[in-house]
Amino acid sequence: MRKNLGAEYSPLYFLASLGSGGIAVSFFMFLMFMVNHEGRPIPVFEDIQVALVAGGPAVVTLIAVSCAGILWYAFQHYRLLLWNIKEYNMFRGTEAFDRLKSSDAEVQLMAIPLTYAMAINVMFILGAVFVPGLWSVVEYLFPFAMLGFLLVGGYAGEIFLVFFSRVIAYGNFDCERNNSLSQMLSVFAFSMVGVGMSAAAAMSHNVISSGLGIILASFFAAIAVTFGVIKIVLGFRSMLSNGVNYEASVSLWIVIPILTILGITVNRVSMGLVHNFGMEIHPWFHVIVFSVLIAVQVLFGMLGYTVMKQLGYFKEFIGGGGKSVVTYAAICPGVAFFVLGNFLINKGLVAADFIDKFSIGYFLLYIPLLVIQVQTIRVLLKLNRKLLSV
Repeated sequence: MRKNLGAEYSPLYFLASLGSGGIAVSFFMFLMFMVNHEGRPIPVFEDIQVALVAGGPAVVTLIAVSCAGILWYAFQHYRLLLWNIKEYNMFRGTEAFDRLKSSDAEVQLMAIPLTYAMAINVMFILGAVFVPGLWSVVEYLFPFAMLGFLLVGGYAGEIFLVFFSRVIAYGNFDCERNNSLSQMLSVFAFSMVGVGMSAAAAMSHNVISSGLGIILASFFAAIAVTFGVIKIVLGFRSMLSNGVNYEASVSLWIVIPILTILGITVNRVSMGLVHNFGMEIHPWFHVIVFSVLIAVQVLFGMLGYTVMKQLGYFKEFIGGGGKSVVTYAAICPGVAFFVLGNFLINKGLVAADFIDKFSIGYFLLYIPLLVIQVQTIRVLLKLNRKLLSV
């Protein structure tokens, strides 16, 4: 792995860690929806142990592959996270960092709290899957998890306010050069904190923990939606006038992970309202929500793909010799579409009795998701070899 990049470092390298964490989450989706965990919102060590004993070769293979994928990409996630922290601390002493802090590119710093929030999510998955008996004390863990996300959210808020208050107070924000959706990185970070808060909202049976989770998840989701509207309008206004920034054209896909995170937040908040506060929500509500979000994801996915193909982005930065750390932004959209697709199938269509679980139709719906997951992993491996020599 490359070391001591100095002024050549960019905070966007945190996206390499973020991508690995996202792929670990994608492997957890198989356990989440294909391993029986009756009485619990997610599968834990004991559920997986029962499935291994009672299941046939197909079940054992599924669990083995899923657990191996979680472990490997969680390891890569934390390995790259530690590398980024060390490189970022050295980068802070360079003139390049001072220039970053006084430019529109200061928004890149939002990749740091975004990745920290992912680190908490991955830690939760590792604990659930590999630590026996953890669920028996999970109610004691939720307050600490919320505190962790709150600290990350506060850090994200501090970075964002320093940047955004500067450009509002003194201007000099170059709208023409911000001809992409890269400024949506801050929205991505706030939405990631929100979905972390929503875990306690959905899974805790303590009304205080669940209620706080609902309130804090709604708080950060509202911030994300507000600034998302502002930044997407500004970004498209500039792109329509000046064309998209070639190197940052992959940012057209950033809407995809944001929508997945907001969709999961809505699902989790609704779960908390049903379990702890007596609200009734029809399963078709989630079918509609997930369908709408996936429709918009497909729109941005096709738009981004068409634009980048027309510009030759894939040939240069993924298949060719072009090197740009911004290309790591191509990983999360693939992961996000796979994850939200899992929620549509299982929390939507299966829960609404529209399709039967483990039917032919069920597995046919997984084919495009698996293709996207495999392709996303291939791209991540290519980028790691090219940009980090991993």
